[in-house]
Amino acid sequence: MRLVLLGPPGAGKGTQARMLESKLMVPQVASGDLLRTAVRNQTALGVKAKTYMDQGELVPDELVLGMIGERLNQADAQRGFILDGFPRTVAQAEVLGGILTRRNERLDGVVAITVADEEIVKRISGRRTCRSCGAMYHVTYEPPHHDNLCDKCGGELYQRDDDAELTVRARLQVYSTATRPLLDYYERYGILTTVEGTGRPQEIEHRILAALGID
Repeated sequence: MRLVLLGPPGAGKGTQARMLESKLMVPQVASGDLLRTAVRNQTALGVKAKTYMDQGELVPDELVLGMIGERLNQADAQRGFILDGFPRTVAQAEVLGGILTRRNERLDGVVAITVADEEIVKRISGRRTCRSCGAMYHVTYEPPHHDNLCDKCGGELYQRDDDAELTVRARLQVYSTATRPLLDYYERYGILTTVEGTGRPQEIEHRILAALGID
């Protein structure tokens, strides 16, 4: 199964990709995770990418495409993958199509997860991350037992720059102008399905599997 999950930041793509990973037995390939790892490790790509991420802007294609191509060439992705956060533009989708064509492969499905903007702002701006171990919390939905302290390691919790409310709203605007055309692009190929992204994660997973025709 070769699947793309689309949706605005905070729609739950990462959660669903991780759940589907075990169900479909193919790896999640999350461009955001790959980029954040590069930023944390202060690689040349990471230093460049951080400038864009901190401002809520899309990271330029040239900083993403090579990394994605390398990841899809790894052994665990040969039987399939779940792309989470990529592609984000029609240009990236066209490059992805070229990569798959050269491998004699094609996408089996594209799922767009939809969530209202105000719910997205609430979800993302409430996130807190542990500086020490990277564990994630939410001030409303999953608060730590002690304010600003990680339950797992006792590290300090902080709000990432790209989780601040103004940055989230900028990210949503970028999504609206740059990523929504992907829906039309994949709809023309007849592989797009739309799933409501509110509710319990298990409910959303069930909707996705039903949309894909998987029991």
